Amino acid sequence: MKTRVTWLEDMTYVAQSPSGHALVMDGPPELGGHNLGPRPMEMLLMGMGGCTAIDVVNILRKARQDLRGCEVQLEAERASEDPKVFTGIHVHFLFTGVNLSAKHIERAIQLSAEKYCSASIMLGKTARITHTFEIRES
Repeated sequence: MKTRVTWLEDMTYVAQSPSGHALVMDGPPELGGHNLGPRPMEMLLMGMGGCTAIDVVNILRKARQDLRGCEVQLEAERASEDPKVFTGIHVHFLFTGVNLSAKHIERAIQLSAEKYCSASIMLGKTARITHTFEIRES
């Protein structure tokens, strides 16, 4: 996999993905940024959320669950000194559907966390990752 990050000005960068997408990343104003895009560490956390969401939704679809919505809320803590790695990440899933099985959901989350989600497994090397979920009927 190859990607490219190009400096535009100040602390603003454009990242180009191998799949042909681009996005702006920016630093905080106190470092000369203009708040034009997410910070790189925010991107890591969002990437983990997307990675686990894709896994879990895919697993639940294969289990023939009547899933209508999935939202992943992540909250992270970082080390106070450099390198300010993630030290704790809490992942909360909010599922919407009809007659969703808590057992299937628990298994899907476990499979993502332990086997499929590369981002979670990688970030789990420095962070304690916890998971919760809630189910809402459609």
